[in-house]
Amino acid sequence: MKRREFLVQSGAIGLPLQAQAMAQSASRYAGKPALKITDIQTTLVGAGGRNLCYVKVLTDQGIHGWGEAYSCGPDEATVATIADFKRWLVGKDPRNIEYLWSTMYNFTRFPGGAVINAAISGIEHALWDISGKAAGLPVYMLLGGKCRDKIRCYQSAGGATPRELAESAKHLVAKYGYTAIKMAPHPPHSQSMPYNAVTRAAGQRAEAVRAAVGPDIDLAFDAHATLFEPIRAFQMAEALKPIRPFWLEEPIRMENMDALAALKHKFEIPLATGECLYTKYDFRQILARQAADIVQADICLAGGVMEQKKIAAMADAHYVVVAPHNPMGPLATMVNIHFAASTPNFLILEYHPDDQSPRKDLVHDPVLVKDGYLPIPDKPGWGYEMNEEAFRHYPPKPWHRGFAYRADGSPDYI
Repeated sequence: MKRREFLVQSGAIGLPLQAQAMAQSASRYAGKPALKITDIQTTLVGAGGRNLCYVKVLTDQGIHGWGEAYSCGPDEATVATIADFKRWLVGKDPRNIEYLWSTMYNFTRFPGGAVINAAISGIEHALWDISGKAAGLPVYMLLGGKCRDKIRCYQSAGGATPRELAESAKHLVAKYGYTAIKMAPHPPHSQSMPYNAVTRAAGQRAEAVRAAVGPDIDLAFDAHATLFEPIRAFQMAEALKPIRPFWLEEPIRMENMDALAALKHKFEIPLATGECLYTKYDFRQILARQAADIVQADICLAGGVMEQKKIAAMADAHYVVVAPHNPMGPLATMVNIHFAASTPNFLILEYHPDDQSPRKDLVHDPVLVKDGYLPIPDKPGWGYEMNEEAFRHYPPKPWHRGFAYRADGSPDYI
């Protein structure tokens, strides 16, 4: 059947461009066997202090897709898990994403932790990339289309002293046009300091940055779950309150969600959390307890794109917004852009600039921030192709999160 005849018979002529593209895709594959997964490849790439874990899914019709799994450290465990899942998925149609996700999740013996869910997430990204390419559409068009024209983002400032932190924040705002900046409230080596000193330093750091960037830039603070006692987190929030923070992130650890909920109801500033949680099931507990104002699921860890959409929908019903955790590579940023473009209660995206090596070398035509926002692509799939030639120039290295000790020598959190 000729292409125009197919479009006429299918009713595509005169329909919106999205429907036409889908009809064209159907025409392209009419009479052909369903797509089948033929291979799943995983590559670890060194990127400074951690590795990036890239997943490539290949099909029998020459379409391939890219995904990025969270770098858990030990990353070799994630690679091995993906290789095991490969045996389950080869021969299946990659566009049956819900079916394949359930296959990986349901048939794993117990609910997975970081390694299992990172592996599922990376594979799931690649399935969406294939689906978008097969349909001739950007992934966000398969997720309901765009609900915004650009993606607001922020970057983290750094500095040991209040002055250094303030200078860093001011530089980032001037260079990239950010309307929001994030930073650690506590100074370096705070685990070995008296807590009064830590709390006082947090207030000084916040005041210095506010003075440097002015009254209207949103300032977020990330405690990195280094505080154990809720009362200490409350005292830190009180020290930050005068500069009207955008949020305080991970004020305490997540093992005790009741403690987090109690803390949230005492806070007079927004509480954000969620980067170390997995799937809709963990986030259900946070939302049911009204334990957060902002949830920060990681699309490379929490279960992938569709799971992140489900988490966002649950949050929406609880009047909670989403600000995705995004410390990984440039592909992860692009996946998040598609999520953010199609999600009404998206707030802002964590961002690491892709204008320097090794990040800029890993993809063709990296997306760059302008005036504090990221553009939304219009190419099929993610709109990105990885530069596999560059991978070999950045070999992976074993790494771990780091160690921190209290003044008495006992292990602390980091």
